Amino acid sequence: MPDYAARRTMMVDTQVRPSDVTKFPIIDAMLATPRELYVPQGQREAAYVGENLSIGGGRVMLEPRTLAKLLDALDVQPGDVALDIGCGLGYSSAVLAHMVDFVVAVEDDAARVEEAQTNLSENGVDNAAVIEGPLNTGAPKNGPYDIILIQGAVEEVPDVIIDQLKDGGRIGCVFAEGALGVARIGHKSDGRIAWRFAFNAGAPVLTGFEKAAAFVL
Repeated sequence: MPDYAARRTMMVDTQVRPSDVTKFPIIDAMLATPRELYVPQGQREAAYVGENLSIGGGRVMLEPRTLAKLLDALDVQPGDVALDIGCGLGYSSAVLAHMVDFVVAVEDDAARVEEAQTNLSENGVDNAAVIEGPLNTGAPKNGPYDIILIQGAVEEVPDVIIDQLKDGGRIGCVFAEGALGVARIGHKSDGRIAWRFAFNAGAPVLTGFEKAAAFVL
């Protein structure tokens, strides 16, 4: 039986801390969340590798470094209500739930929704709920949110997602730009978003977050 607790500590010590993520709540949440229980069956051996992990359907679980740095840049607070878009099998929601008041997670695949909710329930995460729906519409009924985190790359963020962010709230995601990706944090003030560069990272673009094709006469 692999020593997953040791691998978890190694992940934090070799992937997270060296990336200048030192806030205790993030370190604590990542040490407390058994990542191997939130990956597809047969992939547990790869749960702690330092790269994006395929979860099928062109989707990935963000590498630990990327998730940790996004959480760091978002300045997550204990009283926050968070929207986790594209939560996969629930790992990001479990980590977030360790740090915030409540997490609403969205997945567009019924089987994935069921598996994510089961994973969270079986691991005692009772302050996160997974709902099914298109990723690019979010979960407006449960908003607005202090934090929105998108688990994949975007070319642009739909207005309907921005509308679900509280004034003073923060949104974090990876923008696909050519072969590279750039993680940015958006701060909402007076209904407008100001995006700031956070760090470089890469991930596949999520369905529904592609840039609309420009119409040329």
